[in-house]
Amino acid sequence: MQITFTTESSSDTAADCAVEFYFEERLTATEWTEAAGTPLHAAAATARFRGNSQQTFDWLAPAGLKANRFLGVGLGAEGKSDSIGFQRAGALVAKRLIASGGESVFVDAGPGAGKLDANEAAAHAAFGALLGSYRFHLYRTRLKPDQKPTLGRMIFRAADPKKAQKHFTALAALAEGVKLARDLVSEPPNILFPEEFARRCEALTAEGVEVEVLDVEAMTKLGMGALLGVGQGSVRPSRLVIMQWKGGKKKDAPAIFVGKGVCFDTGGISLKPPGGMEDMKGDMGGAAAVTGLMRALAGRQAKANVVGIIGLVENMPDGNAMRPGDIVTSMSGQTIEVLNTDAEGRLVLADALWYAQERFKPAAIVDLATLTGAIVISLGHEYAGLFSNDDDLARAIEKAGKAEAEPVWRFPLGAAYDKQIDSPNADMKNIGRDREAGSITAAQFLQRFVKEGQAWAHLDIAGMAWRANAEDPLIPAWATGYGVRLLNRLVEDHFGG
Repeated sequence: MQITFTTESSSDTAADCAVEFYFEERLTATEWTEAAGTPLHAAAATARFRGNSQQTFDWLAPAGLKANRFLGVGLGAEGKSDSIGFQRAGALVAKRLIASGGESVFVDAGPGAGKLDANEAAAHAAFGALLGSYRFHLYRTRLKPDQKPTLGRMIFRAADPKKAQKHFTALAALAEGVKLARDLVSEPPNILFPEEFARRCEALTAEGVEVEVLDVEAMTKLGMGALLGVGQGSVRPSRLVIMQWKGGKKKDAPAIFVGKGVCFDTGGISLKPPGGMEDMKGDMGGAAAVTGLMRALAGRQAKANVVGIIGLVENMPDGNAMRPGDIVTSMSGQTIEVLNTDAEGRLVLADALWYAQERFKPAAIVDLATLTGAIVISLGHEYAGLFSNDDDLARAIEKAGKAEAEPVWRFPLGAAYDKQIDSPNADMKNIGRDREAGSITAAQFLQRFVKEGQAWAHLDIAGMAWRANAEDPLIPAWATGYGVRLLNRLVEDHFGG
């Protein structure tokens, strides 16, 4: 999608469709009083268009515009409008017009709102358009002509195009990170297995990210028995990928983000039921978010030191697969009795977390994982679950999530929950009591691999990494790219820029 900014109006710029954003309280005070009695005003009145958030009306372009079609988009109350509101409006435009047959759109996003000036409003609307126009059609070879995207150019009105472009440049880099994460989650598991995922990470070296890939031999030498145990039933060998972005001061300890990358999860010997198992291609949503973050940081040249680490495995049933009752030894030296091979993501993260701390001595460490179905029962698809041993880090994540419309909800940790994963046969077991606090006991398990005094947070994104459908125009059906925006904001606000 080509994005440009101009000072011209819709009456000066040729486009297939002209779009204007409107606030609720201005409908009778400014623009619409001038339009009273005109065909455009009558069309809006007939459509009961009041400028409510995400409300639209579509009509033939009135005389004086160099367009064939006109689209009005509501922003809601001006006092409640923020960057997310403009992003959603931009996304709504892209979704409505992406396959409309038109090739170009002119958007007047208006004067801004609150602390957001007209240039920032235009930039955020353009960012939203990039997210809203996302489609994953790589394997669809028989799309009908009216299903194929036609929109290739969007022109946004701005008071100062150079300033709007400056705001947009960083947002465009973020959009690339979100797109990468969505693409990774959307890929079928016969295409995106651990080795291929690692190769796609290596492509980030072209953006300035330092990438290392550890194979099975290297991880065996490190003693990663937990991670390797998960992948031993697959013909696809496991990998650990380390991505470094060094944009901060040399002396500054890095922030580390660790992602669960189970490229396909059958449940192993503790086999999942067949209904919906195809969705388990998305069980690497945490790893996808971390990879998308690294792409975004490099694209916007972030002034921070950040390390992304992802553990990539396939969990398959096989004659060599890990069995319920097996005891594995993690890199930390702690032993784990595996009572359920479908509680595998925590085993992958256990070794990845320990490796991160042993090698990098991080300022803080955050892991992301599609870890438990229990979190979906608790929060549905509205929030990710947040668990943390550090209140400051937890508050920073909550703030970043709110700012980026990727919200989190904090859950407790405690000794009573931790006791549930004690084992009589090993240092711990990989599940707690049946159906009791499953997301919390999973987080307690991970905390056993966090060193004393290390700031750590865990995000359970099982309800957020993919969705069957979403009312938010920023979110496509299926892969959402959840976590990239949140983590990018966290780095920007909390770890140097």
